[in-house]
Amino acid sequence: MDLSRVTFPTFVLEPRSMLERITDFMAFPDLLFGAEKCNDPEERFVRVLQYYLAGWHIKPKGVKKPYEALLVQRSHLTRQCVQTAHRGSTLLSKASPHPPLHLARTTFPAPPYPTPASYTILIFSPAVSHHPPVSAFFYTSPENHVAIVGELRPKSKFLGNSVSTTMEGENRVSLLGRPEDGEYVVTMPNMYARGILFGKMVLELGDTCMAKNEKNNLYCDLDFKTKGFFSGTYNAIAGRVRHNSCEIGEITGRWSHTMEIKNTKTGQKRVLFDVAKDGQNVCPKWVPPEAQQEHNESRRLWHNLTQAIVAKDMEKATDAKMAVEEAQREQRKKMEELGTKHVQTFFEERNGRWMPKIDLPRDPKMATQLVQDWIFPSKSSSTNVTAV
Repeated sequence: MDLSRVTFPTFVLEPRSMLERITDFMAFPDLLFGAEKCNDPEERFVRVLQYYLAGWHIKPKGVKKPYEALLVQRSHLTRQCVQTAHRGSTLLSKASPHPPLHLARTTFPAPPYPTPASYTILIFSPAVSHHPPVSAFFYTSPENHVAIVGELRPKSKFLGNSVSTTMEGENRVSLLGRPEDGEYVVTMPNMYARGILFGKMVLELGDTCMAKNEKNNLYCDLDFKTKGFFSGTYNAIAGRVRHNSCEIGEITGRWSHTMEIKNTKTGQKRVLFDVAKDGQNVCPKWVPPEAQQEHNESRRLWHNLTQAIVAKDMEKATDAKMAVEEAQREQRKKMEELGTKHVQTFFEERNGRWMPKIDLPRDPKMATQLVQDWIFPSKSSSTNVTAV
């Protein structure tokens, strides 16, 4: 049974929207910073794998679903971090004998926007379709020569005592300092909510996804393993990295704990990500106060629902959720009567991919300013931000 048109009860909702949930994928941007300086293409590829694998452990307690993204909805935020050293490089490199460095971060009070003294990562995510639900996202840190574009098309189905969500879509990572690399494309694992009728409720990631960089003929098949009835363990992952037709690395571990990669030729192992050691070092997010947000931005649009869920007032949460959804239905009805369609302001579909309507210049400062003006066309540089 397709659940894309089913309204979920409020007690299963996480107090944030799908558009904000997407930003978990960008929680550890430092893993990509400086990757373009690595001369070994295999090493650059592994840095992308690290970024991709690091954020999966971030999830709510229990089995929760974020708010469904509405067609008019959008979300923007920045991440700010101060970096003293890159971690995670030289994992497969034959040239450097040194182990990867670890990042030391410092957090600081909310600065006025923008903050050129720190690393600014701009994230913008609008809903580009409601039925079926599709959310696009654009993430960039020009100062660190990184840009990520992608879209997410979740499709949920009942499977007896569980609900599966097929995570169609992809991340397309560009190392702006290495234009010859082209894109690093990564697909998503599927999600399974177990025990919704009886037994222990568990959220699992499962099935196979792929990371690839076709320009350098680098590929990785990643298998997110679900626990069997009588054997196995939760959150296991396995993968094989190939350069052309030659296997160069093997990934093992648990995405909720520690993941390692082993050099196939030398047998040497390196830690890709250690959740116990580095999982709490998420780069802080900053958003404008709700009073300064547009009416269709996630935090402001779902404010009443979020407050009710946090207060554990399910009756009030249900009313707030229904009010937003009913307003969306009325808007669609009026558009149908007028024969008009919603026009995306920031993204457009090109050959089946949703792409931002912006081209970044080579100069990092110009690129940062251009993106800020693109997202905040009527905002001045003195706009305040709030830590979240």
